[in-house]
Amino acid sequence: QVQLVESGGGLVQPGGSLRLSCAASGSGFTINDMRWYRQAPGKQREFVARILSGGSTNYGDFVKGRFAISRDNDKNAAHLQMNSLKPEDTAVYYCNVWLVSRDSYWGQGTQVTVSS
Repeated sequence: QVQLVESGGGLVQPGGSLRLSCAASGSGFTINDMRWYRQAPGKQREFVARILSGGSTNYGDFVKGRFAISRDNDKNAAHLQMNSLKPEDTAVYYCNVWLVSRDSYWGQGTQVTVSS
């Protein structure tokens, strides 16, 4: 079993930045890729970013160079640096990991609110 804990959410003004973190804990697991998704009220959950164990990254089309995902393999952690935030980025952000065993786990989510 893997537990995920997200942190770093909060209230920020438009144009501001936030850094989300996701820490995985448990025993006997190896993470293949780490992902971030988000879900705004009344909308479906959407893909934000992914980083593979080798460092390759993918982003949702809406990111447009504003976000950067990184990971610390030694700590089983991933981070999402979000810059130039817009009100439409307001959502609950979820961490998702896929293990080499093909099991997948989700965090509880962290709220990001972009408002003046």
